[in-house]
Amino acid sequence: MIGFADQGGAGKVDRDGTRGCVRWLRLTVTSIPVAFPAMATSPSAVENRRDPEDEKGPEGPRFPELVGAAPPSPAGPIEEAELATLATAPDIRLPKLAQTARFSVRQIEFVFKARRELGEVFRMRGVIPGGPVITSHPDHVKSLFMAKPEQAPSLTGESPLRPILGPNSVLTAVGPRHLRQRRLLLPAFHGEAIAQYVEMISAAAEREIDRWPVGETIALAPRMQAITLDVIMAGIFGIEGRPAPGTPEEALRTAIRKAVAASTWPTSQLTELLHVGREEPMGLMKMAIDMIDRPTYAVIRDRRCAADLEERHDILSTLLLARTEEGEAMDDKELRDELLTLVLAGHETTANSLSWAWERLTRNPEPHAALVEAVRRGTGVAGETAEERVEATITETMRNRPVIPIIGRRVQVPWRLGDYGVEPGTAIAMSILLVHHREDVYPDPFAFRPERWLGRKPGTYDWIPFGGGIRRCLGAALAMAEQRVVLTAMARRLDLVADRPAPERAMHRNVTMIPARGARVVIAAKH
Repeated sequence: MIGFADQGGAGKVDRDGTRGCVRWLRLTVTSIPVAFPAMATSPSAVENRRDPEDEKGPEGPRFPELVGAAPPSPAGPIEEAELATLATAPDIRLPKLAQTARFSVRQIEFVFKARRELGEVFRMRGVIPGGPVITSHPDHVKSLFMAKPEQAPSLTGESPLRPILGPNSVLTAVGPRHLRQRRLLLPAFHGEAIAQYVEMISAAAEREIDRWPVGETIALAPRMQAITLDVIMAGIFGIEGRPAPGTPEEALRTAIRKAVAASTWPTSQLTELLHVGREEPMGLMKMAIDMIDRPTYAVIRDRRCAADLEERHDILSTLLLARTEEGEAMDDKELRDELLTLVLAGHETTANSLSWAWERLTRNPEPHAALVEAVRRGTGVAGETAEERVEATITETMRNRPVIPIIGRRVQVPWRLGDYGVEPGTAIAMSILLVHHREDVYPDPFAFRPERWLGRKPGTYDWIPFGGGIRRCLGAALAMAEQRVVLTAMARRLDLVADRPAPERAMHRNVTMIPARGARVVIAAKH
C-alpha cells in the first residue's frame, strides 16, 4: 500500500498501462497481465473455483463484470518424488540486505516488480530464515489455509510482534497452544457478543465526531484509533465509555496511545528488523513495553481480587476464570500476552482500515457521493440499500488498501505451488497486496470501485484481509461491525474533502501499512 494513487473518479488504467495515471511511488504501475502456463491436474492440487451461488446476494451481482476468477493452479502437499520433478521458485536477483531494505520500506514497489518480472511465485532472501517463497494465486492460498496445522504452522510465531506480544497469545502461539487460546476467546467475538457492542460503538463515534472542528484540517487516523481503542477496552475490561482517571485501565489506555504514536518514528522500522527471531525486547522497544506492562499487570492484579469476578462477562474476567482440561489457570504472564494482543491488534488495524476508507473516498468523488446519498436517503444510485452500500465500501477498501499486506506459513512437508516445488521447512508468504490486485480476479484492480460488491460476497481465498483457515482473525466480526457503524455515522454527519489532491502513500508500521499523513481531511460541514 505504499503510495497508491489514482486520478479521476474511477481511476481506470488502460490495458497497455500507458494511460490512466495510476501512480505508485512516482512509478507508474501498469495493469499486469500474468501469464499462466497450462498445468496438468495434480492429485495434490486444490481448486479455488468460485461458486456463483455462494457469492450472490439476494438479487445477484449488480456488476458481474467487475469480479472474475483466476485460472486453476495445482497446489498443496506432495510426495518427495513429485518434488524432485518440479522447478524451484525463481529468486529475486538482489543482495540479501538490499531485498530486506526494499521489502521493509517499499514493499508495494518491491513485490509488484518481482511479480511482473518473475511471475506469481518467486523467492526473496531477507531476515526470515529459508525464504520466503511468495505467492499470489488463490489456489495456493487455499492449499495453505486448508492445511493441517502440523503441515503448515503460521509464521506469526517468528514475527517481530513476538517480543512485543509474547509467546502465549492467540496471535503468536502455534499448535495446540494456539487452538486452546482460540477456543477460550471465540465466544467473546461472535453473535450476541458483537450485537452488544453496536450501541457502544455508535456512542463512541458520535462522541468523537462532536469534537471535530469544522473548516480545519484534521488527521483521521488518531481519531479512528480513539474510537476503536475505547470499544476494545470496553469489551476486554467491561468499562462503560472511557476509563476513569487514575485507574490502571486509564494508565494502560494512555500507554497504548503513546506506544502506537511512537511506532511511526523513523527508528521504529530498524528496531523491528533487529527483533526478528528474538523472544525478548531490547533497547527502545523494551522501554516501550515496560511502559505498557506496568498498568497491564496492575489491571490483572486488581481484577483477580474483584469480589464480583464470577458475575462479570468481560474478556479479562472470562480468561481469569478459564481452566485447561488439566484444571490449570492462566498465569499473569499468559494473561498479559493475551490482553496486549487483543488491545493492540483489536483496535489499530480497524482504525487504519477506516482511515484508508476516507482517504480513498475523498479522492474518488463518485463512490463518495454514492455512499453519502445511500446513507442519507436510504437508497443508493444502483438501487442498493444504505447497508449494502456501506458494506460494499468497506469490502472494497479492504481489497484496495489491505492494512496487513502479507501473511505466511512454514511448510513442514514438500509443497507444490503451480509449476514450482517447495522444500520442507520453507516459509511461504501469501501477498495479500498481490492477491487483491490480480487483474483476472479484479478487473481494473487499482481502481476504487465499491460497486464490485453490490449483490456479491467476497471470495474466501481471493479476498483475505482477515487471513483464513484456523488462523483467521478472531476479531473479524467486531472489526466489520465497527467499520459499519463508524462509516455510516461519518457519512451521515460530515461533508469531508481531502486536504490535498495527491493520494497519501502508505507507511510501514510493525506488520501494517497505514496512511503516511494520517488520512488528512477537511470537514467542510457538519449535519
